[in-house]
Amino acid sequence: MRYEQNSDLPSAVREQLPNDAQETYLIAFNGAVRKYGSDRVAVAHRIAWAAVERSFVQPIPGLWVRFAGLA
Repeated sequence: MRYEQNSDLPSAVREQLPNDAQETYLIAFNGAVRKYGSDRVAVAHRIAWAAVERSFVQPIPGLWVRFAGLA
């Protein structure tokens, strides 16, 4: 199972994340499926969320912004 575009992502992902974070999720999910196999979907979802959390921060609940890193 792979996602071709953001609109294919689960509704929970689409509703919570902005488009650029969805793209990060999609790329990480597809990479995890490629590496671990399509029978490890739960693992792929955890890896995808971790990728989002490494690139984006949530300063207030419901608002995700790209992590700017250290100045």
